[in-house]
Amino acid sequence: MASLNDIRSTFLDFFQRNGHRVVESSPLVPRNDPTLMFANSGMVQFKNCFTGVETRDYKRATTAQKCVRAGGKHNDLDNVGYTARHHTFFEMLGNFSFGDYFKAEAIAFSWELLTKDFGIDPKKLCVTVYHTDDEAAGIWKKVAGLDDARIIRIPTDDNFWRMGPTGPCGPCTEIFYDHGDHIWGGPPGSNDEDGDRFIEIWNNVFMQNEQFADGTMRPLDMQSIDTGMGLERIGALLQGKHDNYDTDLMRSLIEASAHATSNDPDGPGKVHHRVIADHLRSTSFLIADGVMPSNEGRGYVLRRIMRRAMRHAHILGAQDPVMFRLVPALVRQMGAAYPELARAQSLIEETLKLEETKFKQTLDRGLKLLDDELARIPEGADLPGAAAFKLYDTYGFPLDLTQDALREKGRAVDVTGFDAAMAEQKTKARAAWSGTGEAKDAKIWFELAEAHGATEFLGYDTETAEGVVNALVRDGGEVADAATGSAVQIVVNQTPFYGESGGQVGDAGYIRTATGLAHVTDTKKSAGVFIHVAEVVEGKIVKGQPAKLEVEHKRRGAIRANHSATHLLHEALRRALGEHVAQRGSLNAPDRLRFDFSHSAGMSAHEIATVEAEVNEYVRQNTPVETRIMTPDDARALGAQALFGEKYGDEVRVVSMGALDGSGKGADGRTYSLELCGGTHVARTGDIGAFVLLAESASSAGVRRIEALTGQAALDHLRMQDARLADVAAVLKASAAEVVDRVKALAEERRALQNEVAQLRREVAMGGKAAGPDAKEIGGVKFIAQVLTGVSGKDLPALIDEMKARLGSGAVLLIADTGAKPAVAAGVTADLTGRISAVSLVKAAAEALGGKGGGGRPDMAQAGGADIAGAEAAIKAAEAVLEG
Repeated sequence: MASLNDIRSTFLDFFQRNGHRVVESSPLVPRNDPTLMFANSGMVQFKNCFTGVETRDYKRATTAQKCVRAGGKHNDLDNVGYTARHHTFFEMLGNFSFGDYFKAEAIAFSWELLTKDFGIDPKKLCVTVYHTDDEAAGIWKKVAGLDDARIIRIPTDDNFWRMGPTGPCGPCTEIFYDHGDHIWGGPPGSNDEDGDRFIEIWNNVFMQNEQFADGTMRPLDMQSIDTGMGLERIGALLQGKHDNYDTDLMRSLIEASAHATSNDPDGPGKVHHRVIADHLRSTSFLIADGVMPSNEGRGYVLRRIMRRAMRHAHILGAQDPVMFRLVPALVRQMGAAYPELARAQSLIEETLKLEETKFKQTLDRGLKLLDDELARIPEGADLPGAAAFKLYDTYGFPLDLTQDALREKGRAVDVTGFDAAMAEQKTKARAAWSGTGEAKDAKIWFELAEAHGATEFLGYDTETAEGVVNALVRDGGEVADAATGSAVQIVVNQTPFYGESGGQVGDAGYIRTATGLAHVTDTKKSAGVFIHVAEVVEGKIVKGQPAKLEVEHKRRGAIRANHSATHLLHEALRRALGEHVAQRGSLNAPDRLRFDFSHSAGMSAHEIATVEAEVNEYVRQNTPVETRIMTPDDARALGAQALFGEKYGDEVRVVSMGALDGSGKGADGRTYSLELCGGTHVARTGDIGAFVLLAESASSAGVRRIEALTGQAALDHLRMQDARLADVAAVLKASAAEVVDRVKALAEERRALQNEVAQLRREVAMGGKAAGPDAKEIGGVKFIAQVLTGVSGKDLPALIDEMKARLGSGAVLLIADTGAKPAVAAGVTADLTGRISAVSLVKAAAEALGGKGGGGRPDMAQAGGADIAGAEAAIKAAEAVLEG
């Protein structure tokens, strides 16, 4: 018996032999279709190839595409586990032609693969075509030899495919397998077509027309093929089963569930095992593709699937978390075909365990509340909507989970009442959102969040995405469009742009629609809405348009490097300065980083060098930067550092980087840096490039600040420093290694020359006379007063000391004519300071020079003046002080 893995390989190998490129499955989160919650068919990743927007280096492709249908238009969640062929996760096998081959080749390929490679009895197959597609009907007769009875013409949209209300479209041909008349049902198009006798196994779409808004069509210039065959369905058929859950892959997961819960896989809990097996696949693949459980968007759908499976495990009697224990069985089955499962295995297990642990804490209380509410109402009556809303609002039970629990009791929920209770809560929340200033301005964002939901952030995994313009805001109000030159705030349903928070600045980049281009200069967040601050630079942006969003790659890369470096810096500081170090603020911009931390003293040069070297050591280590989702308490128990001033919800992102060598004291014993953080980070520490610590200074009382550079900015800074050193070395005519010694020698030489010049100035100022100027007697005190040129104010004290020594006893007043503002100094020998103060002399002189004040000691004082023209008056003023 061929396994599902064998069947997948056979399919891909067949089309590879026939000139098709085997293309990897795209992620479950579509990057090129903002209208889809998850990839739900094989053609999603090729959408732009079919429309001609994108051209690749191949025209034929084949894929095994992972798909999820559990939300939005395509939602199979309610039926999973109860039917033979409904899944939340499935694999779609497909072959595609982009303007290469068309109907004849596509039909021939499908018939050959099914009847020869897969060995299906041709007599068991019949096909449908669109009722006007005579060409396809003729090809089936020629290729497969089918008669008219086995070529069924269908006049409905079941056999006519459209990408949307307008755009590419075309007829389909579907292939059905007849399980035999022992199973109830009729061929497609008959009154009994809903039976299980005839099962569709393959659909070929002939993309041949373009449809316009007025309903008209024209042939496409590039006619293409899009096909899809569910692996689970064809697998069941080839393995002789009538139920997808009986295939080898699904059976292995069901048995893993049975073993983990100690239950018979085919006993009374059969449905529960099927739900767990199916939901294990969808939740694991979603987590592997970057979706994390949350209360919004895709994360909310993931949480609903998780909790539905966990409730079924609870019904089976599981007292402890079960789902995470089943992941190894899934990786064994599908890890070879989808290596992302193995790469993310630890993250998947941890996320499932965390979610189930949290949910089990409220499950018992929620189910008790449900039972209490049911006991109050008549047997068989619907559960009141208010009670269902209380389960949702208080215990985190999604409506569909309550409906699933009631389904087993043969009961339902008053959905109208539930919707009314939800609307009442929103009304109360909207009324509470009021205030002044920023809170008042933010009201519009709250209203937009209520109308459209929170913006889904895709930027952890991508820098480009497609979205839908939900709103345009200008001057605090919504507008329908914005033309060239308009400053506008753009809101989309999903975005790769990071909104400013946690010290990381908002992203910049471009938003392009069919009619215009906007340059995003900043991104902010409010009420769960990402606000793209932009200017329309081309054409016009219109509300409701699909849009392509592209983050400025180089800028985002620099921001990521700076943000990751702050994590390494934080830990290096804690190790160098002590455990008391804690973040007190940060800035992660594209051109620099700033990090504030608690510490009372300035860092020494040795400490700075040690921290810089340690950060660079872990940069060079080039280990992966990993993210996990945990509760805040569990994260802190592990030792994760929390960001100052941040508010955390029920779950946090824990970012780890750097591997210890076993000698350190890392938070979890293995990891160097472990922090709670919602920002974007590099994939590996080596992506930081380099780290240069520029400055360390005081920020406020008890808080120090470090400024640093990373990546190209750090290298540019080091090159600039090297260039400056080279310039200095050239001037000194020395090598770089000799510069320090040469500068020291020059500094010593300069000091010696300064002393020599000062001495010569004094001698010149003294007129070269050994005895100095003549003294006269004023009030019984020998007094020397002189105006000097060629000296500065700082030369005066030394000259006064020299003159005092020559006088033996007396007073001296010297005025320096500097060419600008004059300086004045006075000195009195020690034997006279009891009678005369140098301060009195200098104050009197300074006033005459147009200055004020002056100060010093009784034996020496200095002051400044404003006008040298008052020099004679200054000397007279000093003499007046001596005369008493």
